[in-house]
Amino acid sequence: MEKSVQAFKSQNPGIPTDDILSLPLVELVQKLKEDTLSPDVVLYTYMEKALMVTKEVNCVRHFIPECEPFLQQLKKQKEKGLLYGVPISIKDHIGYKGHLTTCGFSHFLDVEGEDSVLVKVLKKQGANPFVFTNVPQSLFNYDCSNVVFGQTVNPLDHKKTPGGSSGGEGALIAGGGSVLGFGSDVGGSIRLPSSFCGLCGLKPTAGRLSVSGVKEPFHLMLILGTIGPMAKDVDSLALCMRALLCDYMFQLDPTVPPIPFNQEIYSNSTPLRIGYYDTDGYFLLPPCMRRAVHETRKLLQEAGHTLVPFNPPSVDYVIDEIYVKGAFADGGSSLLALFQKDIVDPALKPQVKMLKIPKLVKKILAKFTKNWFPRLAGQLNALCGVRNVKDLWKIDNELMVYRKKFIENWRKNKLDVVLCPVLGPAFFLGYPAKILGAISNTMLYNALNFPAGVVPVTTVTEADEEEMAQYQGLYGDSWDRTLKKAVEGAVGLPVAVQCVALPWQEELCLRFMKEVEMLSNKEQQKKFI
Repeated sequence: MEKSVQAFKSQNPGIPTDDILSLPLVELVQKLKEDTLSPDVVLYTYMEKALMVTKEVNCVRHFIPECEPFLQQLKKQKEKGLLYGVPISIKDHIGYKGHLTTCGFSHFLDVEGEDSVLVKVLKKQGANPFVFTNVPQSLFNYDCSNVVFGQTVNPLDHKKTPGGSSGGEGALIAGGGSVLGFGSDVGGSIRLPSSFCGLCGLKPTAGRLSVSGVKEPFHLMLILGTIGPMAKDVDSLALCMRALLCDYMFQLDPTVPPIPFNQEIYSNSTPLRIGYYDTDGYFLLPPCMRRAVHETRKLLQEAGHTLVPFNPPSVDYVIDEIYVKGAFADGGSSLLALFQKDIVDPALKPQVKMLKIPKLVKKILAKFTKNWFPRLAGQLNALCGVRNVKDLWKIDNELMVYRKKFIENWRKNKLDVVLCPVLGPAFFLGYPAKILGAISNTMLYNALNFPAGVVPVTTVTEADEEEMAQYQGLYGDSWDRTLKKAVEGAVGLPVAVQCVALPWQEELCLRFMKEVEMLSNKEQQKKFI
């Protein structure tokens, strides 16, 4: 990769690197299509920047040499796709022919026989995948470290994690080494790195984009994973979704509903009816994250939207009895078996230790801790899994009943979308495995299978830090104390909100995200005048 960059630069001196890197995706695509920018210049500019970023934060897992011959092939094509000439980054487990998909495990060093559907469609639209990005071991963690490729750190603060499991993507894009990247999300893995790194990220409804050729380390029962885009602005996500939701993807994967991107919904400016809440009642997030919801609520109200208080029902029940019990119906034995074939990454040891506890001991511990540590008791019980298939069917039915109740509550309030918090600011390295329950705000919408996105709206202030010093949480238990330590020293780090829509309404979700982004940007600009 370094040799390729050096060779290109020696033949093409004086490239306006900073100007190219500062272009938003929509403008970059326009210049590439008009031929005012060469795709060669753009690729090698981003390659050079990605090298610089990964030397600092270790976010690139592997370079994709095929991007160079593909670039030459692209230039010969008469028809220019919607992402013509755009170099993009992809998460470790997204299949690319001839390359590894590891999921952070040393024994998963398998070479893919063909491109995933996502890669095929991206290439058809003129995009050029040029690097794979790093992930946590197993993908089921929101730090970003594994024993094969090491620890990725946050480019905004190297003592902090970029989040996970799409942490390499978050770090590379935030560092400026990629203009558009792809992550996956089964519990918050797109939204958490976006929150921690100050990016925009979209988790679509599972099934809206093809996951054919995207490797799973193990199959989560009942909870559906999805892939989605990450970038520095919402328009980039919208352009990406418009490019992907095309006839070519629907032909390649007939399991994907043939619903093209509805630009009219995304461009609509009709005032919205927006539900909002600042806590899900399961995990009280830091003051800055709740402040972000209320400041955004105020801006939306002033802009003419209607804001309605909305409380998601029984989140503790969803997290324990549906998400964790349904996802780990086998008591976590499949995931544990994968760790037992490998050296366990230090960042994941607390998580693996919990999986190793025998079922009987989990039940005894749950009974013992129920009164003074109820959330841990709930997780321990849930991690015991189910006894038989009948119990698994019961959880599936409970999920359908809960989803129906949630949608009825949504419609009773006549909501278009919901504004709510997302976990943040960025944690110190190693802390995510100690408090998996802290991601309840994102896990909820994986269980429901609603599209949800994250938009950065402000930064942590000194006042937030002072308020956090008084933080007790909802229970004052070990998890609340751990959260307090995890987010210390965060002044200046990004603070985001989460935007949610009903299933298959990605365009409306993005439209809401765009509104939030525009209003918060205007507010930030006022502060600098």
